[in-house]
Amino acid sequence: MKNFLSVNDVLPLQPALALAREVKANPFADGELGRNKTLLMVFFNASLRTRLSTQRAALNLGMNVIVLDINQGAWKLETERGVVMDGDKPEHILEAIPVMGCYCDIIGVRAFAGLHDRDYDYREEILNQFVQYSGKPVFSMEGATRHPLQSFADLITIEEYKKTPKPKVLLTWAPHPKALPQAVPNSFAEWINQTDYEFVITHPEGYDLDPAFVQGARVEYDLEKAYAGADFVYAKNWSAYTGEPYGKVLHADRRWTVDARKMSLTNNAYFMHCLPVRRNMIVTDEVIDSPASLVIQEAANRVVSAQTVLREILRELA
Repeated sequence: MKNFLSVNDVLPLQPALALAREVKANPFADGELGRNKTLLMVFFNASLRTRLSTQRAALNLGMNVIVLDINQGAWKLETERGVVMDGDKPEHILEAIPVMGCYCDIIGVRAFAGLHDRDYDYREEILNQFVQYSGKPVFSMEGATRHPLQSFADLITIEEYKKTPKPKVLLTWAPHPKALPQAVPNSFAEWINQTDYEFVITHPEGYDLDPAFVQGARVEYDLEKAYAGADFVYAKNWSAYTGEPYGKVLHADRRWTVDARKMSLTNNAYFMHCLPVRRNMIVTDEVIDSPASLVIQEAANRVVSAQTVLREILRELA
């Protein structure tokens, strides 16, 4: 594996899941693989699970880790081409990236969507510049359009807890007070579409995702039909993708909050969310505090997904 930016970099899924099971069963088996190798983690945005889980994964592999917060303790970086740099950004990313590459062996990048220009966001400008100019393997710790480490962990979790070979998995929009990117739902859809699960996406009209990620999933606007018989309910907010305005909150209809009544329509479904979660807006306390909630197990599996990816990149470097 040279870079890890989407599910396409780990296909086919079954061997990738088998590797993940090996990593989870024996997390220190490859402790020498990363000896004298350095991981640089570059954060353009805040992080809790991604930062901690990826650093833990690297340490399990014997790697050194450097963490760079672009907005704290580093020069502000200009990321646009062709601009006159007469503002508050003294360094351009085109010089910064190859310099970063001099100091490490692998680079992880976290850079959210700006939600101002859909074309710019969906070109993944920042991630792709790291791939182009760093000279080192690059993996996504969440980009503008995808969060593949999260989706890999989500799939690992579903595989561990599924009660039927082909469970019904529901991805549901839920209300939020702020405009959020489509990266997590895009990525979740992209990964689940590579399985043989029954996959349903539900959201209010106007919140349609990019068809490239929806693919063959069934889109159901009727909440009761969407929840009926589900084995897993994955809740996530996202802002508007289609139409205008892009990246905005059209409404925050609380009828879409995941609650006990909706969960009662399911096949005793597990509840999933990538965290952080707005309690009693995305999901009620009753649901997230119940035995059916897998949010902590998902978070724990972030170490597994990151370590599996890093192991395969290190093997490519060996």
